[in-house]
Amino acid sequence: MEKIFEKGLNHEAVTALECDQYKTAFLLFIAKEYKRLGWVMQLHYGCKRDNNTTMYNKLGPDTGYDCISNFAPADQLTNMLDAINENGGLPKTILYSLNPGDDELIGTVLGCFQNSDAIGKIQQGSAWWFNDNKTGMEKQMTSLANLGLLGNFLGMLTDSRSFLSYSRHEYFRRIMCNLIGTWVENGEYPYDKENLTEIVKGISYNNAVRYFGFDL
Repeated sequence: MEKIFEKGLNHEAVTALECDQYKTAFLLFIAKEYKRLGWVMQLHYGCKRDNNTTMYNKLGPDTGYDCISNFAPADQLTNMLDAINENGGLPKTILYSLNPGDDELIGTVLGCFQNSDAIGKIQQGSAWWFNDNKTGMEKQMTSLANLGLLGNFLGMLTDSRSFLSYSRHEYFRRIMCNLIGTWVENGEYPYDKENLTEIVKGISYNNAVRYFGFDL
Protein backbone atom coordinates (compact mmCIF):
# COMPACT_ATOMS: atom_id res chain seq x y z
CA MET A 1 0.00 0.00 0.00
CA GLU A 2 2.88 2.36 0.78
CA LYS A 3 4.39 1.72 -2.65
CA ILE A 4 1.07 2.44 -4.38
CA PHE A 5 0.65 5.63 -2.35
CA GLU A 6 4.18 6.78 -3.21
CA LYS A 7 3.53 6.18 -6.91
CA GLY A 8 0.46 8.39 -6.73
CA LEU A 9 2.33 11.13 -4.86
CA ASN A 10 5.08 11.03 -7.50
CA HIS A 11 2.53 11.29 -10.35
CA GLU A 12 3.48 7.85 -11.62
CA ALA A 13 0.93 5.68 -13.41
CA VAL A 14 -1.15 3.54 -11.04
CA THR A 15 -2.67 0.39 -12.53
CA ALA A 16 -6.36 -0.48 -12.16
CA LEU A 17 -5.38 -3.40 -9.91
CA GLU A 18 -3.26 -1.14 -7.69
CA CYS A 19 -6.11 1.34 -7.49
CA ASP A 20 -8.52 -1.40 -6.37
CA GLN A 21 -5.96 -2.70 -3.86
CA TYR A 22 -5.49 0.74 -2.35
CA LYS A 23 -9.23 1.47 -2.17
CA THR A 24 -9.87 -1.91 -0.54
CA ALA A 25 -7.14 -1.36 2.06
CA PHE A 26 -8.50 2.12 2.76
CA LEU A 27 -12.05 0.83 3.25
CA LEU A 28 -10.82 -1.91 5.57
CA PHE A 29 -8.91 0.65 7.63
CA ILE A 30 -11.67 3.25 7.97
CA ALA A 31 -14.33 0.60 8.67
CA LYS A 32 -12.22 -0.66 11.57
CA GLU A 33 -11.93 2.92 12.85
CA TYR A 34 -15.70 3.46 12.51
CA LYS A 35 -16.25 0.32 14.56
CA ARG A 36 -13.79 1.49 17.24
CA LEU A 37 -15.35 4.96 17.43
CA GLY A 38 -18.95 3.76 17.28
CA TRP A 39 -19.59 5.61 14.02
CA VAL A 40 -21.97 4.58 11.23
CA MET A 41 -20.53 3.65 7.83
CA GLN A 42 -22.67 4.67 4.85
CA LEU A 43 -21.82 3.32 1.39
CA HIS A 44 -23.39 4.77 -1.76
CA TYR A 45 -22.73 2.97 -5.05
CA GLY A 46 -24.25 2.11 -8.44
CA CYS A 47 -23.48 5.41 -10.17
CA LYS A 48 -21.48 6.17 -13.34
CA ARG A 49 -20.23 9.75 -13.29
CA ASP A 50 -19.40 12.35 -15.96
CA ASN A 51 -20.46 10.37 -19.04
CA ASN A 52 -20.46 13.23 -21.56
CA THR A 53 -16.82 14.11 -22.30
CA THR A 54 -17.73 17.19 -24.33
CA MET A 55 -19.73 18.69 -21.47
CA TYR A 56 -17.15 17.56 -18.92
CA ASN A 57 -14.49 19.53 -20.79
CA LYS A 58 -16.80 22.52 -20.96
CA LEU A 59 -18.29 22.55 -17.44
CA GLY A 60 -16.15 20.24 -15.31
CA PRO A 61 -17.15 17.29 -13.09
CA ASP A 62 -20.51 16.63 -11.42
CA THR A 63 -22.57 18.93 -13.63
CA GLY A 64 -25.50 16.63 -14.38
CA TYR A 65 -24.12 14.02 -16.77
CA ASP A 66 -24.31 11.02 -14.46
CA CYS A 67 -26.41 7.86 -14.76
CA ILE A 68 -27.28 4.61 -13.01
CA SER A 69 -24.63 1.89 -13.19
CA ASN A 70 -25.57 -1.78 -13.20
CA PHE A 71 -22.06 -2.96 -12.27
CA ALA A 72 -22.32 -3.81 -8.59
CA PRO A 73 -21.75 -7.57 -8.26
CA ALA A 74 -23.17 -9.18 -5.12
CA ASP A 75 -20.00 -11.27 -4.82
CA GLN A 76 -17.82 -8.19 -4.48
CA LEU A 77 -20.18 -6.46 -2.03
CA THR A 78 -20.49 -9.46 0.27
CA ASN A 79 -16.78 -10.28 0.04
CA MET A 80 -15.94 -6.72 1.08
CA LEU A 81 -18.36 -6.76 4.02
CA ASP A 82 -17.03 -10.15 5.07
CA ALA A 83 -13.43 -8.90 4.88
CA ILE A 84 -14.34 -5.87 7.01
CA ASN A 85 -16.08 -8.17 9.49
CA GLU A 86 -12.99 -10.38 9.74
CA ASN A 87 -10.70 -7.33 10.05
CA GLY A 88 -12.18 -6.05 13.28
CA GLY A 89 -15.92 -6.30 12.93
CA LEU A 90 -18.46 -4.46 10.84
CA PRO A 91 -19.56 -1.09 12.18
CA LYS A 92 -23.20 -0.13 11.88
CA THR A 93 -23.55 0.08 8.10
CA ILE A 94 -26.07 1.55 5.64
CA LEU A 95 -26.03 0.43 2.00
CA TYR A 96 -27.48 2.57 -0.80
CA SER A 97 -27.51 1.59 -4.46
CA LEU A 98 -28.52 4.02 -7.17
CA ASN A 99 -29.71 1.02 -9.19
CA PRO A 100 -33.29 0.10 -8.14
CA GLY A 101 -32.59 -3.41 -9.42
CA ASP A 102 -30.32 -3.86 -6.40
CA ASP A 103 -33.10 -3.47 -3.83
CA GLU A 104 -33.71 -7.20 -3.43
CA LEU A 105 -29.99 -7.94 -3.55
CA ILE A 106 -29.33 -5.57 -0.65
CA GLY A 107 -32.36 -6.95 1.19
CA THR A 108 -30.76 -10.39 1.25
CA VAL A 109 -27.24 -9.11 2.01
CA LEU A 110 -28.53 -7.40 5.18
CA GLY A 111 -29.47 -10.69 6.77
CA CYS A 112 -25.98 -12.14 6.26
CA PHE A 113 -24.33 -9.69 8.67
CA GLN A 114 -26.90 -8.76 11.33
CA ASN A 115 -26.00 -9.32 14.96
CA SER A 116 -26.89 -8.04 18.41
CA ASP A 117 -24.58 -4.98 18.28
CA ALA A 118 -27.54 -2.78 17.32
CA ILE A 119 -31.17 -3.03 16.27
CA GLY A 120 -31.10 -3.24 12.48
CA LYS A 121 -27.30 -2.96 12.50
CA ILE A 122 -26.97 -3.40 8.72
CA GLN A 123 -29.49 -1.22 6.94
CA GLN A 124 -30.72 -0.56 3.42
CA GLY A 125 -30.65 3.17 2.85
CA SER A 126 -33.62 5.08 1.50
CA ALA A 127 -34.33 5.44 -2.22
CA TRP A 128 -31.50 7.67 -3.48
CA TRP A 129 -30.99 10.24 -6.25
CA PHE A 130 -32.81 9.01 -9.39
CA ASN A 131 -34.98 6.80 -7.14
CA ASP A 132 -35.88 9.68 -4.82
CA ASN A 133 -39.47 9.80 -6.13
CA LYS A 134 -42.83 8.21 -5.31
CA THR A 135 -42.30 5.08 -7.40
CA GLY A 136 -38.72 4.59 -6.24
CA MET A 137 -39.57 5.06 -2.56
CA GLU A 138 -42.51 2.67 -2.72
CA LYS A 139 -40.40 0.04 -4.48
CA GLN A 140 -37.57 0.30 -1.96
CA MET A 141 -39.87 0.12 1.08
CA THR A 142 -41.89 -2.76 -0.38
CA SER A 143 -38.72 -4.72 -1.08
CA LEU A 144 -37.43 -4.03 2.43
CA ALA A 145 -40.76 -5.09 3.95
CA ASN A 146 -40.68 -8.31 1.93
CA LEU A 147 -37.10 -9.30 2.75
CA GLY A 148 -36.29 -7.51 6.00
CA LEU A 149 -37.99 -5.58 8.77
CA LEU A 150 -39.53 -2.29 7.65
CA GLY A 151 -40.15 -1.23 11.24
CA ASN A 152 -36.37 -0.80 11.77
CA PHE A 153 -35.95 1.38 8.66
CA LEU A 154 -34.17 4.72 9.22
CA GLY A 155 -36.29 6.61 6.70
CA MET A 156 -35.29 9.52 4.51
CA LEU A 157 -31.96 11.32 4.49
CA THR A 158 -30.57 14.38 2.80
CA ASP A 159 -26.96 14.66 1.66
CA SER A 160 -27.49 18.24 0.53
CA ARG A 161 -26.50 21.40 2.35
CA SER A 162 -29.49 23.19 0.79
CA PHE A 163 -32.19 24.01 3.35
CA LEU A 164 -34.88 23.59 0.68
CA SER A 165 -33.90 19.94 0.21
CA TYR A 166 -35.37 19.14 3.63
CA SER A 167 -38.84 19.22 2.11
CA ARG A 168 -38.10 15.72 0.80
CA HIS A 169 -38.62 14.42 4.37
CA GLU A 170 -42.26 15.55 4.32
CA TYR A 171 -42.66 14.13 0.81
CA PHE A 172 -41.21 10.82 2.02
CA ARG A 173 -43.41 10.64 5.13
CA ARG A 174 -46.58 11.15 3.09
CA ILE A 175 -45.58 8.40 0.67
CA MET A 176 -44.59 6.05 3.50
CA CYS A 177 -47.87 6.58 5.39
CA ASN A 178 -49.91 6.12 2.22
CA LEU A 179 -48.06 2.88 1.41
CA ILE A 180 -48.55 1.39 4.88
CA GLY A 181 -52.16 2.64 4.99
CA THR A 182 -52.86 0.94 1.67
CA TRP A 183 -51.53 -2.37 3.04
CA VAL A 184 -53.85 -2.00 6.03
CA GLU A 185 -56.89 -1.17 3.87
CA ASN A 186 -56.12 -4.17 1.65
CA GLY A 187 -56.01 -6.45 4.69
CA GLU A 188 -52.30 -7.13 4.18
CA TYR A 189 -51.35 -5.73 7.60
CA PRO A 190 -53.44 -5.62 10.79
CA TYR A 191 -55.25 -2.41 11.73
CA ASP A 192 -53.47 -2.07 15.07
CA LYS A 193 -53.29 1.67 15.66
CA GLU A 194 -50.79 1.47 18.51
CA ASN A 195 -48.44 -0.74 16.51
CA LEU A 196 -48.83 1.35 13.34
CA THR A 197 -48.11 4.55 15.29
CA GLU A 198 -44.90 3.03 16.63
CA ILE A 199 -43.79 1.96 13.13
CA VAL A 200 -44.52 5.34 11.53
CA LYS A 201 -42.92 7.35 14.35
CA GLY A 202 -39.91 5.03 14.26
CA ILE A 203 -39.30 5.40 10.53
CA SER A 204 -39.97 9.14 10.67
CA TYR A 205 -37.75 9.95 13.65
CA ASN A 206 -37.12 7.54 16.52
CA ASN A 207 -35.14 4.86 14.64
CA ALA A 208 -32.56 7.36 13.40
CA VAL A 209 -32.19 8.92 16.85
CA ARG A 210 -31.54 5.49 18.37
CA TYR A 211 -29.33 4.18 15.55
CA PHE A 212 -27.01 7.19 15.34
CA GLY A 213 -27.02 7.73 19.11
CA PHE A 214 -28.23 11.34 18.89
CA ASP A 215 -28.57 13.04 22.26
CA LEU A 216 -32.08 14.39 21.72
